[in-house]
Amino acid sequence: MLRKISLVLVFIFTFGLFNTPVEASNNDPKDKVLMTILKYVLTSHYEPEEIDDNFSERIYNDFLDNLDPLKRYFLASDIEEFSVYKFEIDDQFKNDDLTFFFKVYERFITRTENSKKFYQEILDAPFDYEKEETLNIDYENIGYASNENELMLRWHQQLKFSSISRLHDYIEQEEDQLKEDPNYTKESWTALEEKARSMTKENLDEFFIRMDQLTYENWFATYINTITSEYDPHTTYFDPQTKKKFEQGISGKLEGIGARLTTKNNYTKVSEIIIGGPAWKQGELEAEDLILKVAQGDEEPLDIVGMRLDDAIEFIKGKKGTEVKLTVKKIDGTTKVISIIRDVVEIEETFVKSSVVEKNGKKFGVIHLPSFYVDFDDKDYRNCASDMAQEIERLKKDKVEGLILDLRNNGGGSLPAVVDIAGMFIDKGPMVQVKYRDREPDAKKDRNPGILWDGPLVVMVNEYSASASEIFAAA
Repeated sequence: MLRKISLVLVFIFTFGLFNTPVEASNNDPKDKVLMTILKYVLTSHYEPEEIDDNFSERIYNDFLDNLDPLKRYFLASDIEEFSVYKFEIDDQFKNDDLTFFFKVYERFITRTENSKKFYQEILDAPFDYEKEETLNIDYENIGYASNENELMLRWHQQLKFSSISRLHDYIEQEEDQLKEDPNYTKESWTALEEKARSMTKENLDEFFIRMDQLTYENWFATYINTITSEYDPHTTYFDPQTKKKFEQGISGKLEGIGARLTTKNNYTKVSEIIIGGPAWKQGELEAEDLILKVAQGDEEPLDIVGMRLDDAIEFIKGKKGTEVKLTVKKIDGTTKVISIIRDVVEIEETFVKSSVVEKNGKKFGVIHLPSFYVDFDDKDYRNCASDMAQEIERLKKDKVEGLILDLRNNGGGSLPAVVDIAGMFIDKGPMVQVKYRDREPDAKKDRNPGILWDGPLVVMVNEYSASASEIFAAA
């Protein structure tokens, strides 16, 4: 049986082009270079797409939808202004012209800034809950607001709905508390209503903080990915920051302090300490700590309050063996300077794991493979194929009678790795073929004769098993 497997093509551009400020112009040569390379990559596709007016219209619609899916930023007048480009984006793409992108991007920044005034003003006072209103959530088919008053009404309805939903939950919680404890004193409706509005506002405050942390580079990447996804849904552009995260995910390691970080208002918050990492071994940094300043060794500390999370992480991470000093605010309100020596941190959830289960007097080995991981820069570092071989050998020593290989939610990874792992279950033969445009198919075959496991085998997949997982399951 010949099966056609969809592979994810990742287009990575790492020239460090993206230091462009918000007021970037359509004449920036760096962006035009990226468009030229993107055009070359896409038009070299195995099944090239027609770059025509139809292609242009799809990009036009999708980009606007990606920026404003709930239609709460742009006005109808904006869309009318943008519409002159609806059938010109294909020609702009061919000529490395970013006029459409800049027109939409600059207006979007203006509209999102304006919207901050809307929600704060609306949530300052209680809603009229006696007034019957209707919120249309068929965003795909409703039009854009014709003016700012209509846009503010749309915000009003969405925020009222969010507050009502929270208020309903709070009232139910109060009733449940009273059932459990007849002596419990319920909060007043007024207090609960204010609490609901306050939580709605807090969530929007955090949303706009995250929005403000997005840079020109992020929005430009959104536009690039709108183009790539229309050309081929399995093609994705990685900007340099995303590429770093991808490499960390596929290798299962990074150099740093071993803490997961998130944002809380304007602060960088420690959400989790990775067991076995430098921060865990040092022992002073804890979950819920807020990082105020970062110093490289004995250098002057840098204030990171209000800094976007990705930038803060870059200052906190660093080469193995280097020192970082973190000024943190503890949960009790005290401030403390914590010195940590950075090291290689392994992200354990990346790696293969196995266990033995017994059923009806028989022993089975269960192997969970989250991804087909490999370190492209360090061939001697652990990879999924060598780890898988070790797990199979260990389970064979435990005298298991069958193997269950769990590839559910495994989105893929290294093609050579999946060929090596599939080869553990067959003696010889092809696994998959790769077809390039204007070339003969390239059959990827088992490179290691012999079988590591020839007993009963079950492969578990689901709708999130993709790419390398599909290849393994099919082979």
